[in-house]
Amino acid sequence: MALLTSRFSDGLAVDSDLVAAAESAVGQALRGLSGPPDLVCFFVCGDDPEEVARAGRRAMSLASGATVIGCSATGVIGAGQGVEVAPSVSAWAATLDGARLTTFALDSLRAEDRFVVVGLPERRADDRVAILLADPYSFPADGFVERSDEVLGNLPLVGGLANAFQGRDAVRLFADGEVYTEGAVGVIIGGAVSVSTVVSQGCRPIGPSMAVTRVEDNLLLELAGQPALARLEEIVSALDEEDRDLVAAGLQIGIAMNEYAERHEHGDFLIRGVLGIDPDREAVAIGDVVEIGRTVRFQVRDAATADEDLYELLDTHREQFGRVDGALLFACNGRGSAMFGTADHDTMAVNDTLGPIGVAGFFAAGEIGPVGDQNHVHGFTACLLAFSSRAPGDHPYDR
Repeated sequence: MALLTSRFSDGLAVDSDLVAAAESAVGQALRGLSGPPDLVCFFVCGDDPEEVARAGRRAMSLASGATVIGCSATGVIGAGQGVEVAPSVSAWAATLDGARLTTFALDSLRAEDRFVVVGLPERRADDRVAILLADPYSFPADGFVERSDEVLGNLPLVGGLANAFQGRDAVRLFADGEVYTEGAVGVIIGGAVSVSTVVSQGCRPIGPSMAVTRVEDNLLLELAGQPALARLEEIVSALDEEDRDLVAAGLQIGIAMNEYAERHEHGDFLIRGVLGIDPDREAVAIGDVVEIGRTVRFQVRDAATADEDLYELLDTHREQFGRVDGALLFACNGRGSAMFGTADHDTMAVNDTLGPIGVAGFFAAGEIGPVGDQNHVHGFTACLLAFSSRAPGDHPYDR
């Protein structure tokens, strides 16, 4: 589907013949551009990993001369809609005049008690963002992303964890003509290009913000000087029945990203899951490790909250940064029809707020995006990488 913009375009094809789908989706995206493509991203959903690989090779061959990356997925986004659990290919093409594009393929080596990641290109001063697509079964994505500032400085990472219907060993990654069965691939975008990010975690706070006063690894032992479990029980007992149901369906916790803020409200937290409780120790186990003194607040998530959060963030983005010309969208595979009753929700929200721009992406097994100037791997999140026509330096997100 050719879109109104000529610098960014997307395509989508649903077809049991994945090679034909790749030809159609990439062809649509390329035809929507007014000039030759500089960057092409594509995403393939299919049962057979070898057929997925063939589709990927065909997609890369059609975009020769451009920088090309892609991955397998259990659902794709393009042409203003999402497609879940059906053979399909989405593609996105961009003309990025003045941009410098550097592809990379990462591998990890185990060294004693840690992983060493190899293959990352040298960082340059005018790098704007890196897109990262990773195999969650073979690549230590969480550790790499959380510590990316050690090697990449403040460079934002945006992308997602690839997936496949057959799980382990079935994920396929693509970069500049090569097919990878493990690791991670991506592209660093630098030079004269203006980018920004939107990360919608879709949660609503419950109860007060509290300081962590005693902790052991990922076990919260005390919050604001009281046993963590007692604090949680106190909060839950004050909720109405609807919110108690949300707690039962999956309680979350938010870690404040700015300890110096006077108030910590909706959108001020990095969201992590509550994994369980330890009644003997009156502790709460969470999906992260926090230090004593950090501020946390319990959270719940539902479709209405996630919808409100995404639209609010996109509206704010439009007000702050103006026109967006194209975007890549990485949405959790737990969103879509499972959360909203339709696979189209997130891409429709982007088009509703930012206009009919070229948008494509996939439903990920984990989403990568910055919160509070630090990169993280998320769950149940929609991460958007937006491109605008502003000159670099004019954009508040250009760092």
